[in-house]
Amino acid sequence: MGEGGLTIFACRHTIAAMIKATTPPPSSPIQPAPDERAVVMHTWSIQAEWNAPTIVGGKGALFWDEHDNAYIDMSSMAECANLGHQHPLVVEAIRKQAEAMCYASSAWGSRPRAELAARLLERSGFEGGRVFFTLGGADANENAIKLARWATNKPVGKVLTRYRSYHGATHAAMELSGDNRGWTYAPGTPNVVHALPPYCYRCPFGLQYDSCGIRCADHIAELIEWEGPNTVSAILMEPHAGSNGIVAPPEYWPRLREIAYRYNVLLIADEVMSGFGRVGHWFAWQQHGDVARPDMMTLAKGLTGAHIPLGAVVVSRKVTEHFEHQMLYTGLTYSGHPLACAAGVAALDAYRDEDLIARSHDLGARLHTVLRFLEETHPSIGDIRGQGLFAVVEMVKNRETKEPLSPWPQTAPALRRLVDEGRKMGVSFAVRGNLILLAPPLTIEQRHLIQALEALDKLLPMCDAEVTKKRDERAVGSEQ
Repeated sequence: MGEGGLTIFACRHTIAAMIKATTPPPSSPIQPAPDERAVVMHTWSIQAEWNAPTIVGGKGALFWDEHDNAYIDMSSMAECANLGHQHPLVVEAIRKQAEAMCYASSAWGSRPRAELAARLLERSGFEGGRVFFTLGGADANENAIKLARWATNKPVGKVLTRYRSYHGATHAAMELSGDNRGWTYAPGTPNVVHALPPYCYRCPFGLQYDSCGIRCADHIAELIEWEGPNTVSAILMEPHAGSNGIVAPPEYWPRLREIAYRYNVLLIADEVMSGFGRVGHWFAWQQHGDVARPDMMTLAKGLTGAHIPLGAVVVSRKVTEHFEHQMLYTGLTYSGHPLACAAGVAALDAYRDEDLIARSHDLGARLHTVLRFLEETHPSIGDIRGQGLFAVVEMVKNRETKEPLSPWPQTAPALRRLVDEGRKMGVSFAVRGNLILLAPPLTIEQRHLIQALEALDKLLPMCDAEVTKKRDERAVGSEQ
């Protein structure tokens, strides 16, 4: 298979049988681990139902468990291992920094902290800005909101976010999120206003793209008017899809930028999932050019390739100047942790030196070409969207009515089986609700991507069976 394309999908009969990834796992004996189910609380899980293999090693887009089973990682674990597993530059940077100095509080200077901040400002074009480091994406978004409210002199200013979005799992971040997972237990954070999402496949306004005039973006302006422009501090949005699978039309983000300027509110880009090459650009907003630059952007995940936890808020000059001679009343013990920042510097080097941003763009185009082929041959695929090495495959029972496999956000049994059977074939897929979320490491070898897509092709008939079942039910109903 050459670099010219995945022509193996030109004919279904030429698809070779899926083979397990052959990178050998470590041969040295490993002591058996404790029963993890008995001692660990696992996120987003019913504890009694959690039952997963124990991972003991990885390399590139592959990882393996304690029973020597190897898997192709088609989700970058949690859309965060953009550099794959155990990237040698990052691992070496962590080792060197650990030997020199593991920790320094933000009351003292740290070379890797300063270097990483300078590189982030340069890479994003935030000239004259600064970087506030956090531990991850959720607290990056929380601190961005605090900074926005202080900078606009509205300590309890309203923040506009949207439904079917995700900004983290802390109390405040769950309220910022338009995600039903946390609403049952979140106590509520005041002055958060949710907008309808830019969900073209199931438009909440009942319109069709591209004759809609991007009504979903103008809806944000209407909300600002209804709430009162003098009460609103910021708009917090994901420039590209995350785990909720919403990909806005290309005109959406530039329109948000214009609306934020019009009403003198700050625009915050949540780039936690979409940053660092995931969609074929360093940051997703950059596909629209410098004129679309937000006032702040939040980062995590790909910032270190998930080798060490680290988050950041990149702040524009406009916001930075507000705090130049005022106390910044916020702090984190591990803000700008030297080990994490050293990993971040090495990660940025890897993205640049290995040309991974362009690779995501190019290899991602081939990924989407293959998915379009699968869409033609599998009736359970209702919609495909995304960019770069990120793709959302939305599954349905009926393409005409767009009936989902199961009501959102329930994960359809067929998709649970797809994940289980995929593991047996040596591929790790991620699903949520009716969505298959494909986000392999930017370093994935083309042969492993082909193997994973071949496996997906073999697994999708489990979902196609739901389409056939629905047709049979309709046929029986019409006869009666």
